[in-house]
Amino acid sequence: MGDTEAMLQMAQLMEAAGVMIAVYDQDDRLRFANRAFRDAWFIAEDEQPLWPELMRRNFHARRGTIIATTDFESWLLSTLARRGKAGFRAFETDLHDGRWLWMTETMQANGWMLCVASDVTSIRSDQRTLRQDRDSAIKASQTDELTGIPSRRFVMSKLEELVRSHGNDQEKVGCLAVLDIDNFKYINDRFGHTAGDAVLKDFAATLQKMVRKTDILGRVGGEEFVLVLPNTVPEEAAEIVNRMLVAVRQSRPLVDQLSFRYSFSAGIACVMGGDYANDIYRRADLALYAAKMRGRDQISIDPHAQSLGRRTS
Repeated sequence: MGDTEAMLQMAQLMEAAGVMIAVYDQDDRLRFANRAFRDAWFIAEDEQPLWPELMRRNFHARRGTIIATTDFESWLLSTLARRGKAGFRAFETDLHDGRWLWMTETMQANGWMLCVASDVTSIRSDQRTLRQDRDSAIKASQTDELTGIPSRRFVMSKLEELVRSHGNDQEKVGCLAVLDIDNFKYINDRFGHTAGDAVLKDFAATLQKMVRKTDILGRVGGEEFVLVLPNTVPEEAAEIVNRMLVAVRQSRPLVDQLSFRYSFSAGIACVMGGDYANDIYRRADLALYAAKMRGRDQISIDPHAQSLGRRTS
């Protein structure tokens, strides 16, 4: 059997499968879905929507996945901050048509994702509420209440995973950026804590829109955030954070103070063989301190990261 015929047979098998199957690319655009998946989420045969667009239109049409919120955009921000951040995850969800699904998401390092959903409506429905409450409690523990992005607990666990995945492998590169809003105490003192909260929420939302599917942005406390960047060399990390610097400079988070603007500083370090999570965090934090000392609103790269970037480029 040739490759073309094998691909045809595989496509026919997935079309006839009793489960819902979909593939999303690194930009979270649907690239393949069998008929069962398209029917469940109301996707036309020739459509390849982005996942956020699909969820937004189905939410407003009250179809597809049941999303228990009155603020869809906040729900979307929080969900995107976790979507695709694990190599594999499984969860339960319900549809407006009454079906209860067991879903799995399998991620590749390049950001492509396989989604498979099975109808488990008839399986132990009496325990559904208990399982929903459990899942809600887990999500709450991993979410920063103010901004909706991952909490310190979640993002630090992902940093530890990144460090473990590298081990002593000098060829693999991953980076950590520590981000700190400039003069945040002054913002709170001058404009009040409500304005400070608005800045924190704006900062998280602005950056989350620019985070790649495989990256993880989280708030670790106060005005400090971290960005975990797997499979990224220092130069790439600096390009990503530079774009974020520009976006934040252009943001106007205070509707009653249109002249108000703010900035942030960043320190970047990369994983090195034999590192612990605290090692890379300390180097990134020292680089952040250097950026602050040079005048803020800029990036500083740990010298070890710069030398590694030259070696791997």
